[in-house]
Amino acid sequence: MGFGDPQKGMHSWTLDEASSKEIVKRGLELGVNFYDTAIGYQGGTGEEYLGRIIGDLAKREDVVIATKFPPRTQAEIDAGVPGQQHVQNMLDTSLKHLGMDYVDLYIVHSWDYNTPIFEIMEGLNTAVKAGKVRAIGISNCYAYQLAKANAIAEQNGFAKFVSIQGHYNLIFREEEREMARLCTEDNIAMTPYSALAAGRLSKRPGETSKRLQEDSYAKGKYDATAEQDEKIIARVAELADKHGVSMTEISLSWLLTKVTSPVVGATKFHHIEGAAKAVDLELTSDEIAYLEEPYVPHKLVGVMAQNNK
Repeated sequence: MGFGDPQKGMHSWTLDEASSKEIVKRGLELGVNFYDTAIGYQGGTGEEYLGRIIGDLAKREDVVIATKFPPRTQAEIDAGVPGQQHVQNMLDTSLKHLGMDYVDLYIVHSWDYNTPIFEIMEGLNTAVKAGKVRAIGISNCYAYQLAKANAIAEQNGFAKFVSIQGHYNLIFREEEREMARLCTEDNIAMTPYSALAAGRLSKRPGETSKRLQEDSYAKGKYDATAEQDEKIIARVAELADKHGVSMTEISLSWLLTKVTSPVVGATKFHHIEGAAKAVDLELTSDEIAYLEEPYVPHKLVGVMAQNNK
């Protein structure tokens, strides 16, 4: 989400193409091979940047590319565009942006409450059968919705969701209530976003950044619980000092004990370097418990809060 023309979308802090390319280049050098984008990031320029950058720096078969598509718009609903056609239209646009023939993982960006899930699953299955998509996933949904969608897929011989991209990090652990259990039982990969809580889990008290100052969406997700979350963040800083590593490495090392692959935003070299190093850091069971102990239940925020109305 950090890549794209800041003039074309909702975020002012995103990187231009040259800067984005340097981040991806460093990521590839460090062994990072999973890159996640969305048609909605900065008016589609996030996809365009990533597509051109990967085309210049890597062999297509050596990387895993994921992108996401939103629910039908009201204009589409009014025009009678069914879910199947919506999926096809969105996918073809994304493939054009990326300059690719297929994506490895195609993700429903959030549950579409105005479209029958059968239509979405059928559209995604058609894309898989056509070879435009290797696997499908979903983001921002409840555990019952994921189970329901996969049951429909199984009943109809459709491709099933193999991943869930939910909101999950050390200071927001509500996914552990039901989603994590479902994913363990059904072998569904968890690839959470906001892995560092929009930078909050990588910075010491008093440290700031352009994103922390200007990202109103992230402020809406985290400001209300800042006081209780600071207790956990302080423990992250404490363990970082103990191990002689960054707070990023501690936060992601913890998350890597829970999920398949976190989606980590990177707009500076130390972001991508810290993320790559995290896979080599092993926390003890006592350290994991120490990080988790101060957590208190959080209200749903962001997209999920909107869906819960």
